[in-house]
Amino acid sequence: MKIVASAATLLLAVASITQPAYAEGDAAAGKELGYTCLGCHGIEGYRNAYPSYRVPKLGGQKAAYIEIALKGYRDGARKHPTMVAQGTSLTDQQIADVSAYLASIGGDTVAAGGTQGASFDKAATCAACHGQNGISISAVWPTLAGQHEDYLLNALKQYRDGTRTDPVMTAQAALIAEEDLAKLAMYFSSLEGLETTKPE
Repeated sequence: MKIVASAATLLLAVASITQPAYAEGDAAAGKELGYTCLGCHGIEGYRNAYPSYRVPKLGGQKAAYIEIALKGYRDGARKHPTMVAQGTSLTDQQIADVSAYLASIGGDTVAAGGTQGASFDKAATCAACHGQNGISISAVWPTLAGQHEDYLLNALKQYRDGTRTDPVMTAQAALIAEEDLAKLAMYFSSLEGLETTKPE
């Protein structure tokens, strides 16, 4: 337990240094631009073509994290043809506005705090940033609770193979045993949390 606590303290220290600043977004301004995002993220179970996995749920995700993700696609830290095209077409302020809009719709379950599922000891280190019940403890870290299992598994694999980069997650993913990747994805997806965003 002492090792987990030490690892958590180290993660928090590193993450606080490496996370970029984010702008204040205007949800009303982001509504028109963000509406196109719902063509994929607003359809329950909508799948990426190849590799095949469900696109992430955004309902209840924090605006600052959505902003970081979009900038990651724009700046090359994340690779996905459609998302790169979306990210590169937006200014910093537009990204902030879209993120504010997407974070403003759906997600009542997350706002209520979610519920704890069956515990999984390998998720203890993840809790330092992503929360004890998978609900992020910081605006710049993603909530994992309720996210699609196949999306989480794909994201973890991308951090391991370098397709997606992040100073904290690249290092953490490298430490996860291959057989635990699917178990972690299953665990966090089983928690009550994120929802598919729904257009008004």
